[in-house]
Amino acid sequence: MDEGAKMRTCHLLDLPWEDVLVPHILCYLPLQHLVSLQRVSKQFHSLIQVYLANCRTFDLSSTGPSIPKEAFCSMLKDNKVLHSLSLQSCSDWVSDEELLPVIGQNQHLQRVDMSGCVWLTRHSLVAVSLSCTHLQHLGLAHCEWVDSLSLRSLADHCGGLQSIDLTACRQLKDDAICYLAKKCLKLRSLSLAVNANVTDESVEEVAKNCRGLEQLDLTGCLRVRNQSIRTLAEYCPKLQSLKVNHCHNVTESSLDPLRKRNVVIDVEPPLQRALVLLQDVLGFAPFINLQI
Repeated sequence: MDEGAKMRTCHLLDLPWEDVLVPHILCYLPLQHLVSLQRVSKQFHSLIQVYLANCRTFDLSSTGPSIPKEAFCSMLKDNKVLHSLSLQSCSDWVSDEELLPVIGQNQHLQRVDMSGCVWLTRHSLVAVSLSCTHLQHLGLAHCEWVDSLSLRSLADHCGGLQSIDLTACRQLKDDAICYLAKKCLKLRSLSLAVNANVTDESVEEVAKNCRGLEQLDLTGCLRVRNQSIRTLAEYCPKLQSLKVNHCHNVTESSLDPLRKRNVVIDVEPPLQRALVLLQDVLGFAPFINLQI
């Protein structure tokens, strides 16, 4: 055998890109490393562009603030196969201008998280509802630009929605939430936390329409009362978790039936709370037979 043939080496970029490097190697690298690789050479830049055009998950949660707008647009300009898009850490800069083109060409998105993206507007949510009709999971926490009309558009076009986080979406009132509940019957997880406009009307409509509900967050919903919690217990047999901290009008009389079903509730029973307070005062908890 020729000595030169023995010494011949195989370089990384000699491997098939779309059959080997993209699906079996690059998919295990953090996005930040992929961005750095683009700067190594023109070949590496081309390879990363091939990867980015074919990736189905794009998560900027760890690198968002360090990626300029121009880089974000460039990285996703050729991608039409995204299933999951997370923008949680891009709140400092992402706007409709950057996001709308990405949404428009990715109609297979099933999960979108825009939590905390304060520079977006209702146009982004309308675009998601019109383009991503297969959407299942949506994060809108602390997006105060979400209004009734944009949420109604989402409900009209994304009936398969399974989870939505509307924490601190303070423009929303009962009418919009009730409309969502009537259209999105497959909801399993819903957060309405930190919204002073939410009342029993919303909770009861969710309970009666979304029978498969498993998780509900009502933290800080000051106008929610026992009446709707009882309705929730009656209509939602699959409920696993309920958060009612700071819901001062919700008492143990409505929570007890749920506790007996082993629903996880984020407030302790009155006796347990009293024992904790007593322990703080005395330095120890007295023995009490709770089975009496």
